[in-house]
Amino acid sequence: MSTSVSPDARRIWRAARVPVAFLLVIFVVALVTVLSRGDQGHGDLDPASYDQGGSHAIDAVLTSNGVRTQTVRTVADADLVAPGATVLVINPDLVPRDQLAGLLEKAGDVVLVGPGQDVLNLVSPAVNVDGESSVSVRSPSCEVDAATSAGSVLLGGIRYRTTNPAEQLCYPDGGGGTLVSVGHTTVLGGGTPLTNQHVAENGNAELALRLLGTRSNLVWYLPSANDPALGAAHQTFGQLIPRGWVFGALQVFIAAALFALWRARRLGPVVTEQLPVVVRAAETTEGRARLYRRSGATEHAGETLRDASRARLRAALGLPVDAGPDAVAGTAATRVGRNIAEVGGLLYGPPPADDAALVWLADALDELELQVGRS
Repeated sequence: MSTSVSPDARRIWRAARVPVAFLLVIFVVALVTVLSRGDQGHGDLDPASYDQGGSHAIDAVLTSNGVRTQTVRTVADADLVAPGATVLVINPDLVPRDQLAGLLEKAGDVVLVGPGQDVLNLVSPAVNVDGESSVSVRSPSCEVDAATSAGSVLLGGIRYRTTNPAEQLCYPDGGGGTLVSVGHTTVLGGGTPLTNQHVAENGNAELALRLLGTRSNLVWYLPSANDPALGAAHQTFGQLIPRGWVFGALQVFIAAALFALWRARRLGPVVTEQLPVVVRAAETTEGRARLYRRSGATEHAGETLRDASRARLRAALGLPVDAGPDAVAGTAATRVGRNIAEVGGLLYGPPPADDAALVWLADALDELELQVGRS
């Protein structure tokens, strides 16, 4: 009977439970982070949202001043905007350029929140993105009516520059501004003044009213990722994954590879050491025999005896180690003058049925080896 050194399920679980628990913790934290961010992001600058990032408060103020707000979420609905209405576009970079250009032509006044350079090229080639600006209380420092009436507001986000003196920069930050007035179009670096959380601070509400409440109709355009007309809907899966997640996945992959290399390291050469107790070979054999007897493995024990006897007989008879049954049995029978069938049955016959048969087989094998040795 031999002891298996291959890892079983229990050993594998003991070795893998720590990294599995570590990966599970990472997955749970990532899932909670995504869900929490999703809850916080839901309704950002949405006039129907009561969240801190929503805009229900300013919508209520506009309604009380006689402004009718129409919320649209698709390009198809935005195309139905009545000419001359004020149009507020949140995340205008999501809207296809040709669709956005047509919407700007139909609108009376336009307010764009956080546009990038591609959108700015539609508004005015002289306006350029100049980096990021922190959200803080800023003074207008310009002559735009909406800004001068509102005074200081809480604003930030994207900072802009313009090379056209007729286009005014308001709420400056460094050499740029976080609000740009280009004719009937106003560019806001961020939507902080429109949020429920900050609408009552400083002149935020006044600025929102001046920008959005000059006409009786206001179209509040919130581009939706579910709109098949949006360019973002045609991006590949890799393009939709944030770069931070890709970097994080790369780190996890490298950590997993290093852990695998650590776990798969070689044990090195065999090191001999002094055993604390000397165990005689006879004791080992007896212990093995007791295990066979306890498990009732007479068949296995008989085959073990026969295999050892055949190996010794091949050496005694001068046969190769791979000699077959006919060669071993025939040579042994000829050497001792016994019947070939009798010797073959002894060396290759059926397994013993019980302990008595096993004892008889052991005695018979010993007798055969003694006869071969004496011949």
